Amino acid sequence: MSGHDDAARIAATFGSLLLRTNRSHLYRVLVGDAAGVDETTYPVLSGLARLGTATASELAQQIGLDRTVTTRYASRLEQAGLLTRRAHPTDARSTSLALTDLGEQTVRGMRERLLGLIDGATADWSDDERATFTRLFDRLAAALTTPDA
Repeated sequence: MSGHDDAARIAATFGSLLLRTNRSHLYRVLVGDAAGVDETTYPVLSGLARLGTATASELAQQIGLDRTVTTRYASRLEQAGLLTRRAHPTDARSTSLALTDLGEQTVRGMRERLLGLIDGATADWSDDERATFTRLFDRLAAALTTPDA
């Protein structure tokens, strides 16, 4: 198989993983029974956990949702006690979003479910296969990641 054929297979696999139906299924599994989170609000909560305190516009840009949608989902998460709004430190017209302690605890639970899912999916892999995949996946992700991400 040529390098181009391998690249095509990798691209097809990425494409499949990134389909909305697959992402939604994964989000439902990760959310589990977490109160106040569903597959629509998951990207906002998860994105804020990765980004840290941010405005709705900054968060929306990073997670690929429209600002108004991000704001609407953030309001739902705020009502559930998972995030809070604070005065922006340098722009009086803006507010910053930040996770609450409950939000951080919820994200930790979702990340543990993700680790369990990955452990289950790779349970029949040898230690060498897991190590090789991890090393190569890290390299691929680094090569495909934008410098400002």
